[in-house]
Amino acid sequence: EVQLVESGGGSVQAGESLKLSCAASGLTYVAYSIGWFRQAPGKEREGVACISSSLSEYVVDSLKGRFTISRDNAKNTVYLEMNNLKPEDTAVYYCAATRGWAEVTHAVREGDYYAMDYRGKGTLVTVSS
Repeated sequence: EVQLVESGGGSVQAGESLKLSCAASGLTYVAYSIGWFRQAPGKEREGVACISSSLSEYVVDSLKGRFTISRDNAKNTVYLEMNNLKPEDTAVYYCAATRGWAEVTHAVREGDYYAMDYRGKGTLVTVSS
């Protein structure tokens, strides 16, 4: 059974940082690209960032400079480091996996979470002012 499990969410003050993890099991991890998505209360889900097995990275323009994505293939884990958090970053953050760099970058750009092959259940990030 394929599982993607997000962790590291929590409640922080504006300006603080959090590092989310996405641990994968049950799939040939190095064959998959991983994307992060988020859904704020009352809003549509949007793409955040993605990374390929060969460590190509993409972060949506609005989050560049604050969010960084990385990957440890030895641990089957992808990380999303979020700095200088703002109240508008409050959301449930999801990771998802798909084969293909073109596929994951398209999904992240379009916020098309359901185009991904496998999806986690999310972790909540709350940023207070």
